Amino acid sequence: MSTSTSVKHRGLIIRVAIPSPLRRLFDYLPPSDSEQTIYPGVRVRVPFGNREVVGLAVECVNQSNLETGRLKAISAVLDVEPLFTPALFRTLLWGASYYQHPVGEVIHSALPGRLRLGKSYKTARIIWRVTGEHTEERVTALGRAKKQRALLELIENSGELADSEVEASGFSRSILNQLRDKQLIEKHWVAVADQGFFPAIDESGLQAPTLNNDQQAAFQSIARRLDEFSCFLLDGVTGSGKTEVYMQVMQRQLARGRQCLVLVPEIGLTPQTVTRFKKRFACPLVVLHSGLTDADRVAAWNQARNGSAAIIIGTRSAIFTPLANPGLIVVDEEHDASFKQQDGFRYSARDLAVMRGREEGVPVILGSATPSLESLHNCSTDKFDHLILSERAGNAVFTSMELVDISQGTLDSGFSEQLLYKMEQHLNARNQVLVFINRRGFAPVLSCTTCGWLAECDKCIAQLTVHTKPPGLRCHHCGTSRKLLSGCPICKSRDLATFGVGTQKIEEFLKSRFPSCPVIRIDRDSTRSRVRFEAMLEQINKGDSCLMLGTQMLAKGHHFPNITLVVVLDADAGLFSADFRGQEHMAQTIIQVAGRAGRAERAGEVYIQSRHAGHAVLQSLVRGSYAEFAQLLLMERQSAAMPPFQHLALLRAEAKELQPALAFLNRVGAHAGTLCAKQNLAIDRVGPVPAPMEKRAGRYRVQLQLKSPSRGMLQEFLSHLCVQIESMNQPAGLRWSIDVDPQDLI
Repeated sequence: MSTSTSVKHRGLIIRVAIPSPLRRLFDYLPPSDSEQTIYPGVRVRVPFGNREVVGLAVECVNQSNLETGRLKAISAVLDVEPLFTPALFRTLLWGASYYQHPVGEVIHSALPGRLRLGKSYKTARIIWRVTGEHTEERVTALGRAKKQRALLELIENSGELADSEVEASGFSRSILNQLRDKQLIEKHWVAVADQGFFPAIDESGLQAPTLNNDQQAAFQSIARRLDEFSCFLLDGVTGSGKTEVYMQVMQRQLARGRQCLVLVPEIGLTPQTVTRFKKRFACPLVVLHSGLTDADRVAAWNQARNGSAAIIIGTRSAIFTPLANPGLIVVDEEHDASFKQQDGFRYSARDLAVMRGREEGVPVILGSATPSLESLHNCSTDKFDHLILSERAGNAVFTSMELVDISQGTLDSGFSEQLLYKMEQHLNARNQVLVFINRRGFAPVLSCTTCGWLAECDKCIAQLTVHTKPPGLRCHHCGTSRKLLSGCPICKSRDLATFGVGTQKIEEFLKSRFPSCPVIRIDRDSTRSRVRFEAMLEQINKGDSCLMLGTQMLAKGHHFPNITLVVVLDADAGLFSADFRGQEHMAQTIIQVAGRAGRAERAGEVYIQSRHAGHAVLQSLVRGSYAEFAQLLLMERQSAAMPPFQHLALLRAEAKELQPALAFLNRVGAHAGTLCAKQNLAIDRVGPVPAPMEKRAGRYRVQLQLKSPSRGMLQEFLSHLCVQIESMNQPAGLRWSIDVDPQDLI
């Protein structure tokens, strides 16, 4: 699709991308009552069926497949200039083509929510002011509501307080609403004016740490190519100072007035990254992630677009943020699976970052202590530059790593005596200890000891997890929750027992075993409040002795210099996964968690419990390096003809019953076979078969795996196949999707 010139004259036809499941553009006539110029990339309101929708003009042409008399006219042009830069627009069109997704839905997903509704990006911000005159009676009337009084005084002393600053000051939305309901404060809307392009920073006033030899070599390699596209894999052991390399490259670009986009895998890492960059750079910085209000998100998006924001930090979807003058794209923890969208437009933010860097003509840095096998393979084929940081920064020393064989031993709430003894040693020395288990909740199994009944989810083929805070049974796959049972629903016995351990059960055990030591549990249940999560991090960063307990949230990029012991309770989950990436993900998690120990002057130790301590994969991790382990996996992948040596796509079908989904993909498989034979395409097909998790959220799932040694051949095949699938009759209620370069086969 070309992004051709603007439309101003009658007789031309505008092709519009509309958010619909159809993989094509829709033709419209220019508005009948307007002479406004229509550029590719502007939003338009158009009639679509019996409603009006917001679409995006993509190109103009001289003729349509439909007769002109059958074409409808655009109702309104919503923008005077394109929302996306040409380079970003080309990246979005490429993404729609590569991931075989309807272009209208791709562009729709790249816009903030308010813009999808047709609202202006010239935003206003919400501020709060105290109503009426200040009187002591008004304050006294709040009685013992200390937080309400504190917020009222803060707003009064500030004169006005922005909506986004309320939560940042530690006050919840409910406290704000309570003051509003009592008519003590009132909301005002204030227009946000464009601030103009940010001023280039003065490098001479910045105090940057001295780089070690590896860091300096990496920095120089990137600095030599700041004005062109190059992709660098910054492969550094945990604690090696990858972030410092990012910042010194950013410093160079910010001094030239060029913007820097930094992607992180989790919202939880955003406050830490923001704090670090704000301390270093005195320039405008904005944050983009799903936790923002619509108004805050549009404001940040517009600051990046108009160039007033110098640094943009965000999660996966921030890759779609327009930049007025881009200079650098950084993807931190590039291996992390959360960079892959798992529904709708199933894109990889990491891979889109590389493509966008190519279109923008700027360098891209992918950073990780445990690089993905795809990135390592791209280095071996000279697509990426491989920059290695082999030493820990400063005085930090490497941690020792040891396997604890629990195949024959007795455990106390999941802990061997050896681990408990080690933990006691480190806590007595006033150090911090991290306990890792990737299983939240109290226990993964609730069972009747009389008849053997198990608590299972009605909507998934999965067991319900027991939670105690708040009490209940929850499915971690579909979100279903039930009340905690007091008796067996089958035999009515009251002898119910829990099996296995989760973070809540371990928290109870650790509090009783180490009563004088604070236990801080960090998982998705305990950190739903951003304010509470930041308070936990602040408590840890004070450096006092404590026990940290958590899931993968603790494994990603956090810098806790006072941790000297890391305990991994269950290292076996990924050894025998049905997913071919299972061992890779397991190794990355263990290495990332282990990297939290010994990041300062204190030496660190890592103990890994396993019932398969002799397994070659675990032995390789403990006795060798991640690089050696990755090479072993790459050899296995090559011999098995799996990614990154072959290119993979997964066709999925879901229905309320298994048979319609299976029958539908059998028909698709027949079309695929005919297409391969007709065009002589080398496409291997596996299935259709039920997915390893056959039922999820009340729907049965079937999948057809498609694989080819040629990426181009697979793309050509998928383009033709998707057209054929769209023309097929589909059973009512059936959903199908295609996942190119899938990260999850479960």
